[in-house]
Amino acid sequence: MKRFGSQTIKFDNPITILETASIVGPKEAEGPMADYFDKCLEDEFWEEKTWEKAESKIIKETVNMNIMKAGLSATDINYCFAGDLLNQCISSSFGLRELGIPLYGIFGACSTFVEGMQLSSIFIDGGAASHCLASASSHFCSAEKQFRFPLELGNQRPPTSQWTVTGAGSAILSKSGDGPYVTYITTGKVIDMGIKDANNMGAAMAPAALDTLITHFKDTGRNPSYYDAILTGDLGYIGKDILIDMAMSKGYNIKANYNDCGVLMFDKSTQDTHSGGSGCACCATIFSGYLFNKLKQKELKKILLIATGALTNSTTAQQGESIPGIAHAIAIETNI
Repeated sequence: MKRFGSQTIKFDNPITILETASIVGPKEAEGPMADYFDKCLEDEFWEEKTWEKAESKIIKETVNMNIMKAGLSATDINYCFAGDLLNQCISSSFGLRELGIPLYGIFGACSTFVEGMQLSSIFIDGGAASHCLASASSHFCSAEKQFRFPLELGNQRPPTSQWTVTGAGSAILSKSGDGPYVTYITTGKVIDMGIKDANNMGAAMAPAALDTLITHFKDTGRNPSYYDAILTGDLGYIGKDILIDMAMSKGYNIKANYNDCGVLMFDKSTQDTHSGGSGCACCATIFSGYLFNKLKQKELKKILLIATGALTNSTTAQQGESIPGIAHAIAIETNI
């Protein structure tokens, strides 16, 4: 059996992450991770007429770059798993419509990138594919327009709010290669603690991250110290602190080796992003840029990446619904 425990799959023939690519916007280019991204844009429109068109261009060019860096052609990719935050995942479907790759449009909110990596690994392990591509994008301006308020209103953002990352990340997974390797995946459950504040996504998603974190440890028999780094996708500063406290209350001390992609993305003291970064591209670009580099250099040898997502939209918010969260985990190791 490949299934371990209640929600985890182990790959006896680990899946190689062959190559990655990342493109980010101008605000991200001013942050501490800038040197790790393949391309940094000078403006949010990137010569397009709308923010939505710009986001489609970002994911299109990121995927093309990923394929080129891997030394492959689009015809070598058996399946693509891609998603974003906009209605009906239009950034992904419009951006990738010219590539001719069989596409699964997926949605896990900000957990979409790791969801795509999980599905890619399953397809390859099951013999349905030799190469799969996982990608995800988001755009601050298009996300604010859809989920909150038009930027023209100049609404004041509360301290708990986060800054949606403009960018896209992409990873090609393969049945062969020298690593880094996907060794385990733990699929998350929908967890809803009744939080309704759309400007406090970190608090809404932290319980889902905790549930997946503990499940992964129970299913695999591992503990926090096994990993060089444990990273969540976009809890931000507030959600990160909540997760540390909740994990401690359950007997798991993750403080020594835990961080969050939303915390890593921006410089809190100079960039005024309040609680940090968020969005599909937050986890996707930090992994495809910074983390993949550290794994290839073997400065990190074992990481647990837990992408977090808030499963909400403008309709549910207007109807007074709470914000369910979900978190998907993937264990990546350089030595097996």
